[in-house]
Amino acid sequence: MTSSERLSRIYRRLGLVEATPETVFVSGNVIVVDAGWVFDESLIKALAERPGVALVDEAGRVVAVNVSALRARDSIARLDTGEDVTALADTRLTALELGSAYNSALRKREPPVLERLTPETRVAVEKRLFQGSYKGVTDLVTKYVWPTPARVVTRWCALAKMTPNQVTLIGFILTLAAFWLFWTGQFGWGLVCAWIMTFLDTVDGKLARVTLTSSKWGNVFDHGIDLVHPPFWWWAWYVGLGAMAFATPYGVLALAVIVAGYVLQRVEEGIFLALFKVEMHAWRPFDSFFRLITARRNPNLIMLTLAWLAGRPDIGFMAVAVWTAICLLVHAVQILQGLATPKGGVVSWLSC
Repeated sequence: MTSSERLSRIYRRLGLVEATPETVFVSGNVIVVDAGWVFDESLIKALAERPGVALVDEAGRVVAVNVSALRARDSIARLDTGEDVTALADTRLTALELGSAYNSALRKREPPVLERLTPETRVAVEKRLFQGSYKGVTDLVTKYVWPTPARVVTRWCALAKMTPNQVTLIGFILTLAAFWLFWTGQFGWGLVCAWIMTFLDTVDGKLARVTLTSSKWGNVFDHGIDLVHPPFWWWAWYVGLGAMAFATPYGVLALAVIVAGYVLQRVEEGIFLALFKVEMHAWRPFDSFFRLITARRNPNLIMLTLAWLAGRPDIGFMAVAVWTAICLLVHAVQILQGLATPKGGVVSWLSC
């Protein structure tokens, strides 16, 4: 999209009224923005809360300013002609000074986006926006395998005017298909559906962030599916083992460990967040590393896929059970370590 369209979406999301050429500025403060630049939403939000502040690029050129209504027209004229706007602002701040390098929602440390948009920089800006939409702490497949293909598909979805909820709906259908295929012992086709679903689970969130079209319903729909479906997949895999006549000693116990372990791990993460106001996986470098491999959907799918390729889906199922039990203990230790840390000492290493 154009920078102007992106800015309009940001204004609507933040509840700001966008001026027109006929707007008469009477009172209050006005944000004047150079639409030749692409701004991180957090920068516009921060600027709206800081009267008298000018946002400057790395060269010190003013690209946006929060001024009183009486100075709005003068600021617009100066930005339009490239004249100095400094005299109209009390403070000059860079993007990093106005915003923050730490994004707690995405669990990452990365400067907010502020890029000049030209035909020559368009591709680089798109890459930068996509990179900015990606979570910093996640599983190894999402972090290392999906980024490049996900950027291509996300761009295609944006050009095709697909909404994030449409992508999520396709993922939901594949979730049901994988469940049925696992249940009937068709593990290969089930894994195909499962992996495509996990890929689309990456695409829908990135599409929502880069196009600024996220919604409360979309968030509930996407995260609700993510939260609920994994235990059902593992249950279906166990039933499928029986359908394919695989002997699974202690299979019921393994299934109980997998399902209960999944639920309890989520509970442990909630307890940690409630106690320390920090995501468990964002506390220390080890915690972020362990998120790459902890017994969540994608790492479990890796074990099941390798076992299926080896012709032993039953061993894959037991491996998931053992790994789930180990991860459950690791997360319990993390909580105990947090409790043993002096008050106020549990902070994300990414925010330092």
